[in-house]
Amino acid sequence: MKAVRFVSPDGDTRIGALDGGRVRDAGRAGPQGFVPTPEAWAQLAANGPEHDLADVRLLHPVVPDKILAIGVNYRSHADESELDVPAVPVVFAKWPSSLIGPDEPIVVPLEETRPDFEGEVAVVLGETVYRADPEAARRAIGGITALHDVSGRRAQLETPLRQFTLGKSFDTFTPLGPCIASPEDVDLDDVRLRTTVSGELMQDASTSDLVFGFVDLIVYLSKGLTLRAGDVIATGTPGGVGDSRTPPRYLQDGDVVEIEVEGVGTLRNPVRLEQG
Repeated sequence: MKAVRFVSPDGDTRIGALDGGRVRDAGRAGPQGFVPTPEAWAQLAANGPEHDLADVRLLHPVVPDKILAIGVNYRSHADESELDVPAVPVVFAKWPSSLIGPDEPIVVPLEETRPDFEGEVAVVLGETVYRADPEAARRAIGGITALHDVSGRRAQLETPLRQFTLGKSFDTFTPLGPCIASPEDVDLDDVRLRTTVSGELMQDASTSDLVFGFVDLIVYLSKGLTLRAGDVIATGTPGGVGDSRTPPRYLQDGDVVEIEVEGVGTLRNPVRLEQG
């Protein structure tokens, strides 16, 4: 099953089930959108009115309190970055104010000279957990979605200590969606991820290459930090990012980035440069 948050033809913000080219309406969306609890998935399975996908506007499916992101979590990305595989997860935050939905434009600030792409599989929590053991961590996985960790490398790398949060949290720098897929419909240990930029394949990997898997991350992050239902964990990007290419391939005005996550679908966003 695939859950979406959308604007209906009459202007209401709703949640629903995505099935091909149709959206089955499951009711008015709350302030957090679709939080993938067992109760929410059950609500989604109920019959409701349907809309053609072309008649609605998809939004990012959830409005999380926290977006926790993981750096250097694919072996292929560690290799291209000439970094050792980390002994523990490398954690930073992305501000929820950076979220946008499918087909909304990524707007690169005037000052950002090295805008980069990072396709990721994101976990959306379906339970609130603290100090989760592996069994509780697996139960807490409410669903997965596609996330674009747009990265302003100039801001991220211009200081000795690296400003990850700033460089990755500019307005519009976290596209998310187009839906949340039920974890029952995918093999969480082998989810394929592909990123294309203006039709050119840049990243092609599987979560089987993760250094720390979904369960490992929830166990680690929940030590001292309460993870709430609806929170999002961006699990890292594989090799192929623009900054590691020769020559580098940064995002340009008019580019279109598509991130395809197996079981979820494709998150598509155009790119434009801020005009001064």
